[in-house]
Amino acid sequence: MGARVPVFRLNRQLLFPPPALAEPSGLLAVGGDLSPERMILGYKSGIFPWYSEGEPICWHSPDPRFVLEPASLHVPRSLAKILRRGDYEIRLDSRFDEVVRRCATSIRPGQSGTWITRGMQLAYTRLHEQGVAHSAEAWSDGMLVGGLYGISLGGVFFGESMFADAPDASKCAFVTLVSWLAQRGCQLIDSQVHTKHLARFGGVQWARERYLDRLAELVHAPGVPAPWCLDPPLLPP
Repeated sequence: MGARVPVFRLNRQLLFPPPALAEPSGLLAVGGDLSPERMILGYKSGIFPWYSEGEPICWHSPDPRFVLEPASLHVPRSLAKILRRGDYEIRLDSRFDEVVRRCATSIRPGQSGTWITRGMQLAYTRLHEQGVAHSAEAWSDGMLVGGLYGISLGGVFFGESMFADAPDASKCAFVTLVSWLAQRGCQLIDSQVHTKHLARFGGVQWARERYLDRLAELVHAPGVPAPWCLDPPLLPP
């Protein structure tokens, strides 16, 4: 048997162990807190929190990493038609807290419970208040029917979760957001782990070392300042 990779236990010090020391599963450390300062340091270091209610805070840095470069965004023909038709009104940051809550309560096949714990919801709300976390939303007849949220640092958007209560609603919000961010200098969408959803849009796997090298460059690039809004509305791709 090979040597067991240690999982680090965080304390009040604002630091993380090197991501390369993560377990094969991506688990790197446990403990610490979800303060805005620690959250931002984690994302800038290629590390993010992911755990379930009742568990200690777990920090991950998977290898490989699943990413999308906005210039490589692929929009399926059927979805492009929906966007051109204007089935949904897309807004940014108009109901951030509700998007996070709806993502947390969304029922997902093969999944019980949610990793978006009450503590996580509060942490992302604090980051939103600081202009770091943002949402993209799909609306229909005055109702929020889909959306996603994530973290924006420099030239990177770290997607966290999405929900859809209407066909293709979250996809329309996602494509619109990626196109909008690309126009403002964003060069990387981080999905953290492989998802069929992002793969359809052109997502690819990067070795963690490659990802961390690129991340180190992009987090120091000029970011997209808050507030975020589609004014004027973005033309569909």
